[in-house]
Amino acid sequence: MAKAKILIVDDEEAIREVVSTLLEAQGHDCSSVSNGLLAQEFLKTHNVDLVLSDMVMPEMDGMRLVEWMRQTDPDVPVIMVTAMHDLSTALEAIRRGAYDYILKPFEKDQLYVGVRRALEHRQLVLERYNYQRTLEIQVEERTAQLKGALDQIEQSYDDTLEALGGALDLKDAETEGHSRRVTAFTIAIAKQMKVEPVLLPQIARAAFLHDIGKMAIPDQILRKPGPLNPEEREVMRTHCEIGFNMVTRIPFLREAAEIVLSHQEYFDGTGYPRGLRGEQIPLGARIFAVADALDAMISDRPYRKALSITYAREEIQRCTGTQFDPQVVEVFLAMPDTLWIELRENIGRPYRLSQLKAL
Repeated sequence: MAKAKILIVDDEEAIREVVSTLLEAQGHDCSSVSNGLLAQEFLKTHNVDLVLSDMVMPEMDGMRLVEWMRQTDPDVPVIMVTAMHDLSTALEAIRRGAYDYILKPFEKDQLYVGVRRALEHRQLVLERYNYQRTLEIQVEERTAQLKGALDQIEQSYDDTLEALGGALDLKDAETEGHSRRVTAFTIAIAKQMKVEPVLLPQIARAAFLHDIGKMAIPDQILRKPGPLNPEEREVMRTHCEIGFNMVTRIPFLREAAEIVLSHQEYFDGTGYPRGLRGEQIPLGARIFAVADALDAMISDRPYRKALSITYAREEIQRCTGTQFDPQVVEVFLAMPDTLWIELRENIGRPYRLSQLKAL
């Protein structure tokens, strides 16, 4: 048998000495105390592999010690050492958690066999625990590796989106940076509304790509300095569906595609392309509508200078229930003006969608 740490608990000193001598001769490290209460104090500061306990002792008997052991360290086996007339009590102790019992008086071979079996059981328990822990560590490591791989994939997705956003800026230079800013505004409002975190990446990507369909709009319409005529407006309106058709083909953007399609819908149903109203419009699109209007008003345009945030807030409030979702507007109005200024200053080039995690 491998060397083990064994605690002997018996109120008879002679028994403690005999058992200690026999087990130390087998190479084990033995300690002894005279009752269960002292055993408790010892076990609070020492690790052992096995407890040999008498049944009847002053202060605390073996039964109460077994019950305490099962609560504090259930993996350490306890062998009850008891007189012949205590057999029924020893069996009761086993039902309460003792591993085995040895009757007094006992032969040394009987003691050795009982101890060996208990220590083998202890070894199996430890091996099983170590095996389970090894599996848990492996699962944790594999999970971390998988998360790292998924993070890399997600970052590669966002790299692609950022490249698309850059291409759109080159085509529509008059609104350069609009997608970056409106994405930051949208996520700030969404977080204030306690939108589920798992939905935020899709809302962010949809906000960033909301105008991607304009890539297909002819330059003479997209860059026209004056108002569009009715035919040109109809062409411009197709950018929602064009963007949807572009985005929906990309598996990881399919949830975002619905927001791209709906970003020009009005809360009262007068928007386009489908005339959705109220909660028929995806929540991300309803949040985006407020963020988009804010950025449009507080940014310079070829035909006017940027308007004040105060003016933008009043205008958004005026359009509550018609263009905008009242619930989104209520949250927006409760947010400080300084937040939008800070976001405009911090969302610059080089722009990363990963920046939005800190908003």
